[in-house]
Amino acid sequence: MTTAPATTTSELEKPAGPARKQHLLAGSILANRQALVGLAIIAAFVLIAVIGPLFIQGDPQAKVGPVFAPPSWKWPLGTDGGGANMVSLMIAGARVSLLVGFAAAAVSALIGGAVGLFSGFYGGKTDITLMRITDYFLVIPDIPLMIVVAALFGRSLTNIILIIGIIYWTSTARLLRAQTKSVRERVYVQRVRSVGAGNGRLLTRHVLPQVMPLLIANTVLLIAYAIFAETFITFLGLGDPSAISWGRLIENAFQDDAILNNAWWAIIPPGLAVTLVVLACTMTGQAMEDSLNPRLRAGHLSVRRFRMRPTIVDADES
Repeated sequence: MTTAPATTTSELEKPAGPARKQHLLAGSILANRQALVGLAIIAAFVLIAVIGPLFIQGDPQAKVGPVFAPPSWKWPLGTDGGGANMVSLMIAGARVSLLVGFAAAAVSALIGGAVGLFSGFYGGKTDITLMRITDYFLVIPDIPLMIVVAALFGRSLTNIILIIGIIYWTSTARLLRAQTKSVRERVYVQRVRSVGAGNGRLLTRHVLPQVMPLLIANTVLLIAYAIFAETFITFLGLGDPSAISWGRLIENAFQDDAILNNAWWAIIPPGLAVTLVVLACTMTGQAMEDSLNPRLRAGHLSVRRFRMRPTIVDADES
C-alpha cells in the first residue's frame, strides 16, 4: 500500500496572498491616472531635494539682491524679506520638509504597525492593553503637546520628527489591528499553526506579508499629514530655528510683512509646494488603499478629501 507523504510546514507555507497583493498594489498604481500623477509629483520634488543643492552656491539665506525684489530673469522667484534668492530657499526647504515628512511617517508606521500587529495577532489582554494606550494617545490634543515638547526638549528637527510620528501612529495601529485579526483566522494560517509553527514564524512569514501593502499605502498618506504638520508647527514658531523648511519660509514672509509689500512670491511658492506634495501623497495613498480595500469602493466610502487627523478604521477585513 502506498502512503501519502507527510505534509510539512514548508509545504503549507505557499499562500499566494502576499504576492497577489503586491501585484495588485503595483497594478493599481499603474492603472490609476491620479496615482501616476501623484508619484510623478513626489518623484520630482525628491529629485529637486537630492540634486538641487548641487546648484546652490554658498549660503541660501545670504543676501543677493534688494529686499522683496520681484521675479526676474536673475531671480526667477524673486527675493525674500532678507534679500535672499527664493529659488535657493525653496530647494533648501524641500530637503527639510521632505525629510520631516518621510522620517515622521516612518516613525508612525513603525510604532503603529508594531502595536497593530501585536494587538490583532495575540488578542485578549494584549489587545485590550494596547488599544487602551492607543485611545489615550487619540485624545491628546496636538498643538498643546507640540508646545510642551518644544518647551521642554528644544525645537530641534529630531524632536519635531518624533512628536509628529508619536501623534499620528494611532490610525495605523487601528488599521493594522483590524487587518491582522482577519488574516490570523484564515485557513492557511490555521493549518500552519496546527503543524507546530510558532507565533514568531506566523507573524513574520504569513501575517506581516499580508498586511504590509496596506501599511505602505497608509504610510504614504502619513507623509502628507507629517509635511502639513511640520508646516503649521513651524508657522507657529515652534520649528527648528536653524533649519530652512517651507513652513519657515512662510513664517518669515509673514514676519517680514510680505503681504503689506505685495510680495506674493515670498508666500505662494512655498505654500504651493506644500499643497502639491500633500495632494500627491494623498492621491497615491488613496489609490493604494482603494485597491487593497474593496469595501471602500463597493460602499462608496473612499476618502476623497484631505483631513489633518487620519480617519480611524476599525472594521475587520474579510
